[in-house]
Amino acid sequence: MKFDHITFLRRALVLAPICAALGGCMTSTPIWDAHFGEAARAVAQAQIIDPHAAEHNPSTQGVDGKAAVSAMNRYDKLYEVPTQTVNPFVIGIGSGAR
Repeated sequence: MKFDHITFLRRALVLAPICAALGGCMTSTPIWDAHFGEAARAVAQAQIIDPHAAEHNPSTQGVDGKAAVSAMNRYDKLYEVPTQTVNPFVIGIGSGAR
């Protein structure tokens, strides 16, 4: 029996759409689909120690709002990177800082 490339291509062109159509009709993961999202919900619940903690432990009075905002602004300024001035006439010599 002689192998004919034309016949092979014709059969492949006929079978490819049929296989694609039948592949879309079935589901291969009915068990996974039924339990979708359970792992994420379990992890989220495991991270909650006491969901009613705010009811059991009311917040205590501490620093007033203005003082807290001022403290946070000063804290944020500690991590700001100062702008560096670069001298365009000095190329590749040192860091440019005086």
